[in-house]
Amino acid sequence: MTQELPLDTVIRHRIRGLRLARGWSLDALAARCYLSPSTLSRIETGHRRIALDQLVPIARALDSTLDQLVESANDEDVVIRPQPEHTPGLTTWILSRERAPHGVSVAKMRITSEQPRAAAQLGVHPGREWFTVLSGTARLQLGERTILLQAGDAAEFSTMVPHAVGAHDGPVEILTILDHDGERAHLHASDGARLP
Repeated sequence: MTQELPLDTVIRHRIRGLRLARGWSLDALAARCYLSPSTLSRIETGHRRIALDQLVPIARALDSTLDQLVESANDEDVVIRPQPEHTPGLTTWILSRERAPHGVSVAKMRITSEQPRAAAQLGVHPGREWFTVLSGTARLQLGERTILLQAGDAAEFSTMVPHAVGAHDGPVEILTILDHDGERAHLHASDGARLP
């Protein structure tokens, strides 16, 4: 079992890490957050207590938020144990948390349905969609076009084009990234209306 660092140590590491990731010197960050370089150095090294009125401008200067700087470093949040959700011809595992950053969801899907959909059954919603084929062959229907994708291939497309993803010559597994509209259309639709 790993020992958890005190929160103030984690905050200091985050400040220094974000500063270095941007290639900034202490002077550069200090100028952006209106602190002296020596004050910032003492904050990073633990030789000065961190005050809230210092954290807010530091977070802003680092293009971060106060919440991100002070969030728990507890690693219980690291492992996701997805549970399969089954509908006829489709099994889905949600691989991201409910409140994923940037409003996207990551899902693994196993599709066994090989029946092409009629044009009236193809889904349309705002946004863009991306997926990669993990195993098998996927059949992507985009309007009148049918595109076959093998394991290792990826596709990205506008979801305003009527679309559906199915299996071709056996089951297919895909990893997909869905925006909010895509998640609603593909993961939270009623079982009868859910489209892979």
